[in-house]
Amino acid sequence: MLILLPFLFLNIQFSIIIPYLCNSKSKVMTEREKALATFQTRVRQMILRFQELKKENEELYVMVDKNEQDIKQLQSQLSQQGRDYQSLKMAKMIEITDGDLQGAKDRLAKLIRDVNRCIAILSDEK
Repeated sequence: MLILLPFLFLNIQFSIIIPYLCNSKSKVMTEREKALATFQTRVRQMILRFQELKKENEELYVMVDKNEQDIKQLQSQLSQQGRDYQSLKMAKMIEITDGDLQGAKDRLAKLIRDVNRCIAILSDEK
């Protein structure tokens, strides 16, 4: 008795003919038939594993592309914020030099008076 089994290998249809010997009482597989059946099973398992890995690989490529886009966006934001920070620093320096110079001198003089007062108090305690 011959049985025709379809076999799919990388999208190509193959057929393997497996002969079965029939006794009057039961079907008995020869060693060659058992080896062929085992081979066929392992090839199917390999094909399934290949398809799983291929799908996983595609998903990983999608993740990598998304991460690269995120990195580019974050680098762009970082460089923009760096430029904004430099602009703010420059504006603050201009602000101090224009009109707040006298205010800065007054604050510094007050700090110096406070330090001198503390020194005087410490000198009196000794």
